[in-house]
Amino acid sequence: MLLEQTKFAKTYKNIIRYKQIIAVLIKHGFYDFVENSKLLQHLHPKDKQGIPTPNEAVTTPGTKTHWERVRLVLEELGPTFIKLGQFASNRPDLIPDKLCVELHKLLDHVPPFSDEEAANLIETELGDEIENVFDQFAASPVASASIAQVHIGVLKNGKKVAVKIQRPGIKKVILSDLEVMFHIAALIKKHVSAAQVIDPIAIVEEFKEGILAEIDFKNESLNLEKFKNLFSENPNLIVPDIYKEYSTERLMIMEYIEGHNLSNLSPDSPPEGVVYSRVTKNCAQIVLQQIFEYGYFHADPHAGNIIICENNKICLVDFGLMGILPPKHKSYLCQMIYGLVDNNTEQIVRAILKISLNKEVENKNVLENEVFKIIDSYVHLPLKDINISHFLRDIISTIVKNKISLPSNMYVLMKSMVSLEGTARKFNPDFNMLSHIEPFVKRMMYEDTSPGKLMKELYTSSFAYIRLIRDLPVEIQDILDLIKNKTLKMQFEHKGLEPMLEKHDQIVNRLSFAVVTASMLIGSAILLKAHIPPKIGSISLFGAGTFLFSLFMGCILLISILKHGKM
Repeated sequence: MLLEQTKFAKTYKNIIRYKQIIAVLIKHGFYDFVENSKLLQHLHPKDKQGIPTPNEAVTTPGTKTHWERVRLVLEELGPTFIKLGQFASNRPDLIPDKLCVELHKLLDHVPPFSDEEAANLIETELGDEIENVFDQFAASPVASASIAQVHIGVLKNGKKVAVKIQRPGIKKVILSDLEVMFHIAALIKKHVSAAQVIDPIAIVEEFKEGILAEIDFKNESLNLEKFKNLFSENPNLIVPDIYKEYSTERLMIMEYIEGHNLSNLSPDSPPEGVVYSRVTKNCAQIVLQQIFEYGYFHADPHAGNIIICENNKICLVDFGLMGILPPKHKSYLCQMIYGLVDNNTEQIVRAILKISLNKEVENKNVLENEVFKIIDSYVHLPLKDINISHFLRDIISTIVKNKISLPSNMYVLMKSMVSLEGTARKFNPDFNMLSHIEPFVKRMMYEDTSPGKLMKELYTSSFAYIRLIRDLPVEIQDILDLIKNKTLKMQFEHKGLEPMLEKHDQIVNRLSFAVVTASMLIGSAILLKAHIPPKIGSISLFGAGTFLFSLFMGCILLISILKHGKM
């Protein structure tokens, strides 16, 4: 135990993992990447033993596409890298579209850990034996993933519960992998020229924040409790109760909800009592209510996270990650969707620029033209045939192409809507997403422009104007006092001048070097002409030495100029 806590042990584990990553990369044909990113240079020669050579790669570029091999690498490297791929698949602003599509295929199903390990973890977390907490406990899990698995049990009070148990040691594995990820990201940023467009370190930092929140089951318990409070009056949604007294950072016990997991159903043969048109309608209303009314939504409403209960009611599971949408962002999203319905290019462009982080675009006319083409492709379609998923994908592609930066929560939101529509259309081909969105958008647009909202904003702004009028004379007097006392100071900050200053320094240095070299050449010529002793024959040794040194300096200057390609 003591050895595990030492820096040496930690470093040793990282080296082993580092070797595994390099070996898997080479195995799947990424030796060029390993070479260009200088990964091998950070291993001691003895640590390189066992790493395959390029000729030993089992997968060649001819049998799999480049992006398929990336997915295979992530799957083979395990839970942390699978989660990284799933995170990256939601960020088309960071990675190519084809890679996004491939990463959506990442599998997060792994063999369950042993019954004994599950029992030990429960007893450790609860500080009691399983028999004292449960009347019944199923040793075999009903679901298993990379971070946790779920068992079914019955508490002493007779309540049937779902017991979510974190995989033993997974937090240590993730923290170790994150250290290696940061090191690799730094090397990629430094040595791989293609990575200059993005910031790999920032990507890993954002991923770290998300995955550490996901493996803290206390965080998921709070999300579930908040979600239940918001939707307690929705007749078509069932939210399980959370048993907080039995829930810890690595263990979560919640009410077991009877029903059909949507991912296990066939679109062509629904179970008795299940009506897909009602199910998809309820799903859409619930998810859109989360987004447009509360701004707090389930980040991944795919079929595996949806349970169909009695009377076609819906139960959502897995609240590890939730999306948050501020009121302004909701308003801009509504403007974008309303612009699609109203065939209004300018409204969509304004909304995009309002929600963007950089607020500027290199060529606004190009952006408007591309958005117009997107709108034009939908303008002749009936509303029921408009696919919101395709529209959002087209908009995201245009945003990325024009180097516009959006808040990360917008990508989570768009992914959530795309996932919802994809699931709904799979089970109900006639599903019309726009007809469900339209009432929410119209209501929000009306609320944003209603007289009551305008009066409220005017009332709020009036306090700011009153404070401005009240404080303005004092502020002006303070400025005049500074001028009168000659203590007014102005600070200027320049931006973007560093390259010019560096070039200026380079020119001055070269000019000074050339002047000194020329002076020494002239001086050496005078010494040689005057035959200053000591001499060999008639040649002054001091003059000859000075001449050769000046010639050497001149050669250095010439080589430097030729090396940079500037004469």
